[in-house]
Amino acid sequence: MDSLIIAAAQALRKGDPLSALKRVALRDDAPALALRGIAMAQLGDLARARALLQRAARGFGVKEAAERARCIVAEAEIALAARDLAFPPKKLDMARAVLKAHGDATNAAHAAHLEIRRLALIGRLDQAEQKQARLDPSRFPPPLLAAHELAAAGIAIRRLKIRNAKAALARARDAARRSAIPALIAEVEAAMRALAAPAARLIVEGHERLLDLAEVEALLESRTLVVDACRHAVRDLALAVPLKRRPVLFTLARTLAEAWPGDASRVALLARTFRAKNVDESHRARLRVEIGRLRQAVKALAEVRATPTGFALAPRRAAKVAVLAPPFEGEHAAVLAFLADSEAWSSSALALALGMSQRSVQRALDALAADGKVQCYGLGRARRWMTPPLPGFTTALLLPSALPDG
Repeated sequence: MDSLIIAAAQALRKGDPLSALKRVALRDDAPALALRGIAMAQLGDLARARALLQRAARGFGVKEAAERARCIVAEAEIALAARDLAFPPKKLDMARAVLKAHGDATNAAHAAHLEIRRLALIGRLDQAEQKQARLDPSRFPPPLLAAHELAAAGIAIRRLKIRNAKAALARARDAARRSAIPALIAEVEAAMRALAAPAARLIVEGHERLLDLAEVEALLESRTLVVDACRHAVRDLALAVPLKRRPVLFTLARTLAEAWPGDASRVALLARTFRAKNVDESHRARLRVEIGRLRQAVKALAEVRATPTGFALAPRRAAKVAVLAPPFEGEHAAVLAFLADSEAWSSSALALALGMSQRSVQRALDALAADGKVQCYGLGRARRWMTPPLPGFTTALLLPSALPDG
């Protein structure tokens, strides 16, 4: 390589894209196009960066397989930043294999981290952890080590293993400071702030207060029967019963939990669960049926007792009952949770991440846009949706993830 290419590459490693562009901005050879693409990505022009990297990949010859693979990895990173979750994983795997075969262990590991981050983003935590465990970070340079620890922290946060997340972020901060890359240092600091931000509301005996993620972890490890409105489940220290696919039962459980240690009246249960304004015998019959189903669903955790005016929840092992509610609620809270990262999402990427149909996601986005909570730009397939982050809150508990094991 000539001296300008080497100097531009060194500038990019230090997080200085402007210096890199000064050296290669007027060149159209494949190495210069690749460096220009990376520089444009660091400056935030992702569409232009992707086009430049694709041109560079086509420009490398047959004997330059490693260079072409590096372009593919860079394009995959841009796709992840642009929330294009449809980037072919097999294409990234092939590029990683080529880099590994050519002795480029650093970029091969970087390709693996991109796939880990993608898997974590769409809630496939088991797969992400398996891939993370195969990597040996002992020889990673500081920037890659920081990325490795950030990925580990992200998985730990989704698992609600906050002590593990804090330790990983401390290691990431140390590695980022050794890298001396301002953008990387800022990313780690932002992750640490999010970890300390309020994440949920605790409702016990009619009183409400905010919890951060560490307090949520402590709550789930305590002798408390928790009706979790973030993950739609009922759980204690030993067992979790998911009710995400049974919204009527979950609404009944939450209403009973909010009334604990007292009971919830039949009128309140009918109004909240069935939104019944004029109650008749059919509503009462349906309530009896759904209460019976709730008894069966949570029988290992609690008893649902009839009272003269309604029903009451009596935990079997737990000392008390609490409701864990999101920091904000609404019909489309999960969609807002993804958009709160300030990235621009397509409706197809949101559908993939949420496990919903694209039509359902589009209806949710239209409703949120009508309320002024989200905004879009672009037309057709180029349309992207985004919203400013909710100030002072983390939405980690609203993102898809397996419940912590009991």
